[in-house]
Formats: sequence, C-alpha cells, structure tokens
Amino acid sequence: MAGFELRDLSASFAGKRVIGPLSLTVWEGEKVALVGKSGAGKSTLVNLIHQQLDQQTSLVPQELGLVNALPVFHNVFMGQLDQHPAWYATLTLIRPFARDREAIRSLLADLDMAEKLWTPSMSLSGGQRQRVAIARAIWRNASILLADEPVSALDGPMAHRVMQLLVAKFGTSVIALHDVELALRYCNRIVGIQDGHVALDEPSERLQASDIMTLY
Repeated sequence: MAGFELRDLSASFAGKRVIGPLSLTVWEGEKVALVGKSGAGKSTLVNLIHQQLDQQTSLVPQELGLVNALPVFHNVFMGQLDQHPAWYATLTLIRPFARDREAIRSLLADLDMAEKLWTPSMSLSGGQRQRVAIARAIWRNASILLADEPVSALDGPMAHRVMQLLVAKFGTSVIALHDVELALRYCNRIVGIQDGHVALDEPSERLQASDIMTLY
C-alpha cells in the first residue's frame, strides 16, 4: 500500500484548460471515488495521476486497452509484462507456464470468466472485456489502483462483485465512478470534480447521495 501527493496538476486540449491547476493528496489506505458529470475532467485526472506515478499503479483505463487478437489469458498476463525478462514473455506467448495459467484462471473465476481463458478478446461482450481489463489490473498487483469507470458495462450484481474485489485487492485506490451509490458504498472518500477543479472533498460517511448530485 502507498499514498501520494500531487501538486498543481493541469492539462489543456485544443487551447482549453480541462484540469487545474489542481492538487491532490491521497493517504495510504484511502479508497477515493472521483465523481462528477461527464466532461468534468475525471478521466483526464486519472490519466495525469497515472503519468506521474506510472509503475506504482494498476490501471483500468476507460478504453480498456485490450489486444483484440490475443486471448483473455495473454491480455491479463500483460499486466506483469514489464516484470519478466524478454525470454519469459516470449515463451509465455507460445506456451504459458502452468503456474501462470492456473493463477490467471483462478483470478478469472473470481470474475465469473474462467471458461473464457483462451477466448480471443475480440469475441467478448462489452462487460466481459471490462472484466478482462480489471483482471489485468489485479494481476499487475501494484500498490495503487487507478480505474476509470471500471464497472460501467456491468449489471448490478456483477458491478457490486467487482467493486468488492477491487476494494479487497488494493489498499489504496482512485476510482472514477458515475454511480453515486457505488461510490458511497465502496469508497471512504469522495472527491467531486467540476470544471477541472475539486468542488467536493469529504469522507463518504459525511455524505448522502443528494450532496453529490449537485455536481451533476
């Protein structure tokens, strides 16, 4: 587990500032939900944090970043690609080691996808693809989770199952969420983003859904 402090973050696109300047401190053990309407800057903030912290993070990007031609196993294994020598990665592409096969199969079982281990990612539904990206982040096993709408394509029961898993697997996390109820239930701190700035920053226990909805 780890925390981090970032100061004066900013980002502009096409000459328009979309983030900041914004400062954010996340303490070890915090589960931070980034909330706010679409276009507020949540995704940009997640990407900026990832650029700053890089190898310390497990990332679930909104666009997922899967390699369509590869099966689920290899897309998940890519989470640890930089942790192995080149020969190991090459051999894994041809004939994966049994320990990796079984470990990834077990992880996929937690996401109700064990039977999809060798299915090409291009054949998966949107919700299944999202779960592969989540499995890849968990497999990476970094100290901090960064996730951008990681359950947007999942139905209610599976969304709760995934959020429970993410909370259990990562000590510290920053998760952009559109679903206010999920944010309040699974995160202990709510950071509201509005027009690229922090408009709300409170412990979840002090808030109700109606307090957050003013951001939307």
